[in-house]
Amino acid sequence: MLSPSHDKRVVREALRDDRMVMTKTSSVDLVTQTDQKVEKLIIQSVKEKFPTHRFIGEESVAAGEACDLTDSPTWIIDPIDGTTNFVHGFPFVAVSIGFSVNKQMEFGVVYSCLEDKMFTARRGKGAFCNGNLLQVSEQEDIRQSIIATEFGSSRDPEAVNNIFSSLRSILCIPVHGVRSAGSAAINMCLVASGCVEAYYEIGIHVWDVAASSLIVSEAGGVLMDVEGGAVDLMSRRIVAANRRTIAERIIKEISSFSPPRDDTPPQQ
Repeated sequence: MLSPSHDKRVVREALRDDRMVMTKTSSVDLVTQTDQKVEKLIIQSVKEKFPTHRFIGEESVAAGEACDLTDSPTWIIDPIDGTTNFVHGFPFVAVSIGFSVNKQMEFGVVYSCLEDKMFTARRGKGAFCNGNLLQVSEQEDIRQSIIATEFGSSRDPEAVNNIFSSLRSILCIPVHGVRSAGSAAINMCLVASGCVEAYYEIGIHVWDVAASSLIVSEAGGVLMDVEGGAVDLMSRRIVAANRRTIAERIIKEISSFSPPRDDTPPQQ
């Protein structure tokens, strides 16, 4: 397997060099050569030890590979979560690797490269940051909470209206504040760390949250869909919170919509 220091070196060297920026679905949905290089390195390294395992990688899916989560052992990879941050030098950039068997997350690793923070979790064994046990916030009052969210890469007016409608409603609860790290994986690790009470987003992808979903739950947090009920990692919708009552209060304020699922083949 690649060492964390190797991943950090690849990202930091790229930050010093010229960063070739390309786009995917829109002018604000960015990808760099570093995204592609890191994903290739991770997959090659894993395949050497586990040649029969399956992979879901952000850049592989963007190149046309299927995004199917089966019962087979599957590695779910986001080589750079926070690509826009990376392009601009904003210091929240993570490598996210989750491992699933029977469609259940078994372990997750989120490495915040520039902070040098390694978040890890194994099912039933707890969650940690640089070896220190993580525990979600004990705050019970949403009015004394910080909520994290993101604004996504869609600039469709209807989607933007829904995003800001939710944001306005949550701010007016009122909450102490709303924050956005620019990385879904890091936002969820902040929930696990107790720094914020909840994170919600519509429009994320399975590779953004697979690893960090286990980190949140192993730190004592809860995961829900934005309309209530169990979270579906392929649905591109999630609420992660320190406790169920906080999650349910946020759900009441979200203007819900359903983006195309990750496991739905794109229309030709």
